[in-house]
Amino acid sequence: MALLSTLSQSERQSVLKPLLSSGWAMTQGRDAIQKNYQFADFNEAFGFMTRVALKADKMDHHPEWFNASCISVYNRVEITLSTHDCQGLSNRDIELAKFCDTLHQE
Repeated sequence: MALLSTLSQSERQSVLKPLLSSGWAMTQGRDAIQKNYQFADFNEAFGFMTRVALKADKMDHHPEWFNASCISVYNRVEITLSTHDCQGLSNRDIELAKFCDTLHQE
């Protein structure tokens, strides 16, 4: 397995910048990105989380996420991505963020 490293400045311009333009945001106080997704209902949100979980498990890269079952947020999923192995953003985060965006657009 190759060693993971954080994104270089040029990678941040080429691969991170488009994600930031599509709704991802830098997480305050960390080298991480975060996005909130909204769905029609809890079933749709849970289905999204399940598909992301399967992809993440194959990548051996697991997101931090939040989905509450109270009435005001049952249909939202908040995802934070950062690579613990290198203590910051890596290409794994970019790949998983793109997967999440593609999945949400389906």
